[in-house]
Amino acid sequence: MAKKQTAGRDFLGDLAPKFAELNDDVLFGEVWSREDKLSARDRSMITISALFSAGLYPQLKAHLEIGKKHGITREEVVEIVTQLAFYCGWPKAWSTFPLIREVYGDEDSQENNI
Repeated sequence: MAKKQTAGRDFLGDLAPKFAELNDDVLFGEVWSREDKLSARDRSMITISALFSAGLYPQLKAHLEIGKKHGITREEVVEIVTQLAFYCGWPKAWSTFPLIREVYGDEDSQENNI
């Protein structure tokens, strides 16, 4: 069984308790847990792509970390960003590569070229 999500309550419970409940119980508790429909790894790839396209870098960094836990490699996330740069914007890719370096460091890299 997946670990129960508490980030919403931990960070927003006192300010926005209903939002925190929806985040933890519905988004992560019900939607993300439907691994018979999409794996957590696939959901992470989709979420990383959506956050990248919107330029939501603080959330993107958090989901890069989650994606790493779900098995997305550094090489794969670099490829995702490279592909999306052509559809969503070159500057967004430039802004994302430092986040990838923070989250992944030099892991999974044969060449240190980002």
